[in-house]
Amino acid sequence: MVTQVNSRTETGFFGEDAVCSYLIRQGYEIAERNYRIKGGEIDIIAVNNEFIAFVEVKTRKQDSLVSGFDAVNKRKKGLIIRTAVDFCTRHPNNLQPRFDIAQVIISGSRVLSIDYIQNAYDTTEFKF
Repeated sequence: MVTQVNSRTETGFFGEDAVCSYLIRQGYEIAERNYRIKGGEIDIIAVNNEFIAFVEVKTRKQDSLVSGFDAVNKRKKGLIIRTAVDFCTRHPNNLQPRFDIAQVIISGSRVLSIDYIQNAYDTTEFKF
């Protein structure tokens, strides 16, 4: 039986599940999902021996007009960075932080592609 992904929330979780599987295959451990503070959220926090990756996942249908990468604007990046600072304050570690973006293209309940950009942005243009 094929399930249809209907709501935006279901679509988002579906894409996040796919990216978690992708990261695990790449040797990462998923430390946290949907980490929230007031005014910010990080979809996936993944770690390996070297990096702590703060991953924003954008899931799009095949015919979407706006790419997932374009949807992560300066404001969104700032909120993610602020949330990452909170996470690292609460969970100190010696890993190198990295901000990644994953775009998942779906059709129905099938993942057509996962495009993943490591180090998609950094903190240099942000002041806190």
